[in-house]
Amino acid sequence: MLSNDIGTWVVILLVISHATLTSSMSECDPHWAAKKRRMSDKVRKMFYHAYDNYMTYAFPHDELKPLTKTFTDSLSELGNLKLEHLPQKYNGSALTLVESLSSLVILGNNTEFERAVVWLSENLTFDVDARINLFECNIRVLGGLVSAHLLATDSTNRLVQGTYKNELLVLAENLGRRFLPAFDTPTGLPYAWINLKYGVLENETTETSTSGCGSLILEMGALSRLTGDTRFESAALRALRKLWSMRSSLNLLGTTLDVTTGEWIEHSSGIGAGVDSFYEYLIKAHILFGRDEFWRMFQSAYVAVQKYFRHGPWYHEADMRTGKATYWQLTSLQAFWPGVLVGDIPAANSSHREFFHIWEKFGVLPERYLLDHLILHPTEKYYPLRPELAESTFYLYQATRDPWYIEVGASIVDSLNLYTKVEGGFASVRDVTTMQLEDHQHSFFLAETCKYLYLLFDDSFLVGRNYIFTTEGHPLPILSAWHERLPETYIPSNWTTVKSKTQGKRASAMSSRVCPATMLNSGHHIQQVESACHIPDAREDYRCLTDEDCGVDSTTCRQRSCSMAGYCGLWLFV
Repeated sequence: MLSNDIGTWVVILLVISHATLTSSMSECDPHWAAKKRRMSDKVRKMFYHAYDNYMTYAFPHDELKPLTKTFTDSLSELGNLKLEHLPQKYNGSALTLVESLSSLVILGNNTEFERAVVWLSENLTFDVDARINLFECNIRVLGGLVSAHLLATDSTNRLVQGTYKNELLVLAENLGRRFLPAFDTPTGLPYAWINLKYGVLENETTETSTSGCGSLILEMGALSRLTGDTRFESAALRALRKLWSMRSSLNLLGTTLDVTTGEWIEHSSGIGAGVDSFYEYLIKAHILFGRDEFWRMFQSAYVAVQKYFRHGPWYHEADMRTGKATYWQLTSLQAFWPGVLVGDIPAANSSHREFFHIWEKFGVLPERYLLDHLILHPTEKYYPLRPELAESTFYLYQATRDPWYIEVGASIVDSLNLYTKVEGGFASVRDVTTMQLEDHQHSFFLAETCKYLYLLFDDSFLVGRNYIFTTEGHPLPILSAWHERLPETYIPSNWTTVKSKTQGKRASAMSSRVCPATMLNSGHHIQQVESACHIPDAREDYRCLTDEDCGVDSTTCRQRSCSMAGYCGLWLFV
């Protein structure tokens, strides 16, 4: 059930700081501890099998082709479905190495991390004639460099003293400056494509995605805070504000738009491809920078998603203008959403279980599954080693400490080893019905898939630290110096943390803000007592036909209403 304090649980979810929100006997159970150690070792071996083969057969090119043990210079191909305007003399930017930097740190391999930093410092250049996708290059390369710089300069001294001279930050700033011409449009919305050497090409397409305009603020904002050059954050913020101003009266956004006219091209939208990271970055930007503007955007956008896209545990697509359903389909990129639902554990668990059910049905998660016909999409039957289900599993385990999520993670690991591991690395699945493989090991397999699975079983890296992860899985520490205006209850010291295995747990200061309901502290247990105003919905599954089927919310005493999708919620208080 949605309440106005959704910030309470969203912040606890996304600020990963080894939080233990619910105690579990499994944490002390030798059986589970041993299983987690075994699984973390399995994931470590997976990562190095992928990494070592990349370094042997593909480095310094972008990505590994594991079946043929060769390489692809794919940075210019990402998002380029028609493979247009490919460069002739581009020889790669060590993309997979850049993406692997933070994973090496999380795995505790500071020696290899230092070797990688030294090589990139001496060899990486962005003065190349290559047309790249701004969004993909931002989340993969810029995000990878900024995150690695922050990890290289933190107090743990991962690099030999005096050997690191901020070279990764210099590279990131150089790349960020090459991004800026993309924002020189009448609307401030950036072109989807830019040539790293020559800027925006003549007759460049003006079509871009919602994610492409609304998922730049974390990396470019962090770059501005680190360099003192405000242009990066200002450009990303202007684009985000313009995008938000284009929302419909229902607080919904479309999928594709024109950067010169500011008009929507595709009005159907959802939480999947083309839009997903827009929602993710609103709340994460609020946490990272403390700007209330981001929180207000997220709150409105989140309620609209729940009202117009949700159908039981599933989320269909709908027309941004009317809220009417358009496409009833699951896409693999939607699998990040159960993590965002973690404040409502029953709903989060229900959604997560449906995604995992599809995983179990096919062995991996297909790219597109038609919910209205319960069949695979005829042409999108592939699985490119995506991380989203592992990501949600990690977040939900952090929130609940339910050992069931360990079992899910173990199943994912076993499936990846069974179906996608080959002698030369890990290969994407071309067809989930036959498990025919495709000769491609995406860089995000090392940046995200292996990382989230490893953290699920061994989260020691997170002890005593506060991070958010970008949409590409790169950790950014939450620094008070970056907070422009952060209420006391949002300060990192108030979030639940565990600095050692034996230290007692304390609740976040935010968790007490549930008035008019009350919290009773009885010994070591905190029990919520519902307010007297609470009237439950007519049905336990919150389904409804009219507003009369809906009750009064237990924590706000507000009347709930029936959405167009047929679910009770606080829809009148958007």
